Amino acid sequence: MSMTISAGMVKELRERTASGMMECKKALVEAEGDMELAIENMRKAGLAKADKKSGRIAAEGIIGVQVSDNGKAVAIVDINCETDFVAKADDFVNFVKSVSVALLNADIETEEQLLAMPLEDGITVDEMRRGLISKLGENITIRRFEKYHTPEGGTACYLHGNKIGVIVELAVADVELGKDVAMHIAASKPVCVSEDQVSPETIEKEKEIFAAQAAESGKPADIIEKMVLGRVSKFLAEVTLLGQPFIKDDKITVGKLAASKGNRVIRFSRFEVGEGIEKKEENFAEEVMAQVRGN
Repeated sequence: MSMTISAGMVKELRERTASGMMECKKALVEAEGDMELAIENMRKAGLAKADKKSGRIAAEGIIGVQVSDNGKAVAIVDINCETDFVAKADDFVNFVKSVSVALLNADIETEEQLLAMPLEDGITVDEMRRGLISKLGENITIRRFEKYHTPEGGTACYLHGNKIGVIVELAVADVELGKDVAMHIAASKPVCVSEDQVSPETIEKEKEIFAAQAAESGKPADIIEKMVLGRVSKFLAEVTLLGQPFIKDDKITVGKLAASKGNRVIRFSRFEVGEGIEKKEENFAEEVMAQVRGN
């Protein structure tokens, strides 16, 4: 005699797994009404689906940032999916927020620790990630994260349309300056804070390029040397945060801005969705069909 599956049982399983009605009913039938067995079987099936999708390119997604109430800690995470369609889904957006909040309050350093980190409902980040892969039909990856904690100084963050995120650590807590610096970093993309953080190899490479260009001018060697030094100085100003003209007032550099407020920038992290990832071009119609087909 087959087990009768009630609407209440299906409703409970849907609430506990966030899966579709027909999928829940099928799982309950196969488990002969055993709720826990149905959940276990659905998790196994979800993990299998997640593993199949793990090799697919995930170059869309959103950035999550969080700063503590006292401004002493800040966190940023870059979570990717395959299409902008999924990146805008409530389930995905809520997942990114949950991870960023948990990261802010956790003491972790490695990717393995992040994936094992529990979220509000007790399940781990990786369990939630795999469940979303099964539900949304796309590969989802946590690409990178960073967290700053400063007992003495201050932190700040800036998020531009969920696609670019910045976190900053200052020597002295200053909410307004921190936000201004973070916004500048989002727009101007500095490579590092100061000149001493640019590798000697990078500087030598630029010198070689500038010297080759200057040699074509036919000017004397001493003039060429001055030209190269000038070009190197300009290059360092362009790639370092402290050397860049401040976006709100290009008459001063970010370094002078911070100094005028008795402050200095310790470090920063800038994440932009998809940077450095080779994307597969898809038009919107194909994106929708991919969702419909569930692949």
